[in-house]
Amino acid sequence: MRAVVFERAGEPLRIADVPVPKIGPGQVRLRVHACGVCRTDLHIIDGELDRPKVPLVLGHQIVGTVDAVADGVDGIAAGDRVGVPWLGWTCGECAYCRSGRENLCERARFTGYDVDGGFAEVVVADARFCLPVPEGFDHLQAAPLLCAGLIGYRAYRMAGDARRVGIYGFGGAAHILTQIAVFEGREVFAFARQGDEATRSFARELGATWAGSSTQDPPEPLDAAILFAAAGELVPRALRAVVPGASVICAEIHMSDIPSFPYELLWGERVLRSVANLTRRDGAEFMELAARVPVHTHVRAFPLVEANEAVGALRSGSIEGAAALAVAG
Repeated sequence: MRAVVFERAGEPLRIADVPVPKIGPGQVRLRVHACGVCRTDLHIIDGELDRPKVPLVLGHQIVGTVDAVADGVDGIAAGDRVGVPWLGWTCGECAYCRSGRENLCERARFTGYDVDGGFAEVVVADARFCLPVPEGFDHLQAAPLLCAGLIGYRAYRMAGDARRVGIYGFGGAAHILTQIAVFEGREVFAFARQGDEATRSFARELGATWAGSSTQDPPEPLDAAILFAAAGELVPRALRAVVPGASVICAEIHMSDIPSFPYELLWGERVLRSVANLTRRDGAEFMELAARVPVHTHVRAFPLVEANEAVGALRSGSIEGAAALAVAG
């Protein structure tokens, strides 16, 4: 099969012919239709997430059709369309797994990091962590839901009942969450790169109340802020922008160092917290909500052989919404 292979940080991805993966106990095999390209993939390529298996097939926003099922697997059949997210396996035995926090499992394995992902024509996945994909989303539109949507939704839930929500870094996750927040009657304040008027206009088209530069203060105090930018220097800015008692939620898996800031920015029972991975419960809740809104993902598609071009476009900030590889129809 054709696959996109990562071998060493800082080097271009390689298009290769590799063996079709063999199905193992508890697994299903998928013919991949589409796979989203995520900033987490950039962190792996750049060596900022430095313990991937190598060689590695990247990709953890996978949409595919099941074509083989291991003995003993229930609830999934050949012909089903499913999504495979970042969280690919957990032990089910540790204190985190047993308390509904499988996202923190210390033995967890992650798709496109610890196990091969979806930048390929075929992938195998743990059947327990395959999510049904709602009807109404084509393959490309569904792909960003599997990470930008899911991780974004977990961050969004941490904002509680915030009325005015600030979103720093307006990309794949932000454009999905803006639609959900507007659907729920909240106000979104979007922060984009300085000078990026196209992204600010896109945010307003999706219903954002205000859109400005990440170096600006919002016109009103925020009830919560979510950071989808990996820039630690935005944390003090966000803390300054929120009201007492509000949360600032860092949703990136990797972030540059947070500079020191005066305690008065945190005082007033403000909360600074991170988001780690997702749970299957997040997946079920979010997919139902995305279908009900309904969310419309804006996706720029690239063929599998143009994976490096997709990565470059994401890195440059030229993607409006999300990027995905179109693997098969």
